[in-house]
Amino acid sequence: MAESARSWPFDPQDRPTKIVCVGKNYALHAKEMGSEVPRHPVVFLKPPSALIPDGADIRIPTEAGEVHHEVELGVIVGKRLSRASVEAAPGAIGGWCLAIDVTAREMQTAAKQKGHPWAVAKGFDTFCPVSRPLPATAVDPRTATIELDVSGEPRQAARTGDMVWSVPELLSYISSVMTLEPGDLVLTGSPEGVGPLVPGDSVEARLDGAVLLRHHVVARVPL
Repeated sequence: MAESARSWPFDPQDRPTKIVCVGKNYALHAKEMGSEVPRHPVVFLKPPSALIPDGADIRIPTEAGEVHHEVELGVIVGKRLSRASVEAAPGAIGGWCLAIDVTAREMQTAAKQKGHPWAVAKGFDTFCPVSRPLPATAVDPRTATIELDVSGEPRQAARTGDMVWSVPELLSYISSVMTLEPGDLVLTGSPEGVGPLVPGDSVEARLDGAVLLRHHVVARVPL
């Protein structure tokens, strides 16, 4: 892993500059959300302040309405990447992680209906649990498996090889729009099976069978 990414993301001084997320990158997830697979990757951002490590509580704001889990393979950028070809993009992979894109679904749906951005629905504190970094050689994104259980109930399970756009294709596309810097995080999209999280739930997520994320869900105390 690149030197600049070693303490990422647990040292607040070394968090990624940006978290770039991809939507609708599994055909069955796009279907369950009532939409078709788009012609190009759907890209949005989550704030670095949403990051929490394994074991920290996911805090659900009372005003958020229904909140969903979305387990994803994360790519840690190890080298600066700008306007890279699909062939060159893998050279910038510094490591991997497992992540959960927590989403205030009702707020997101309302924003979509009004033509507004999704930033609030995606950006609450604790809405991006992230595992410890794994070396670039530890994961094969063509064959890896990602899974998520809620309170012992299997919810999501998929092979990352089922992604519509591969990791190299995603990195190439994103870098054609914005430069990716060392330590940045790219979340590659969530498979089908997304569902609600409520206070009292426990969450477990696995990458290639190894448990990398464990979280309790609690209510966020109102201001």
